Amino acid sequence: MSIPDWQKSSYSGNASNCVELAAAPGELVLIRESDEPAVRFAATSAALMRFLRFVRTDEKGE
Repeated sequence: MSIPDWQKSSYSGNASNCVELAAAPGELVLIRESDEPAVRFAATSAALMRFLRFVRTDEKGE
């Protein structure tokens, strides 16, 4: 098993409490909180995009 190449948003700057993403085998994306790196979950990229669309829509009160 390879070591994930974790990436954080450029918007995070030098902050230590960021959401990080890494590609996984298949079509999975690994997701973790940088200040709790042992806690991870995986989702398909399609499921992650649906979740992000929902969050963005909800923020606008739509």
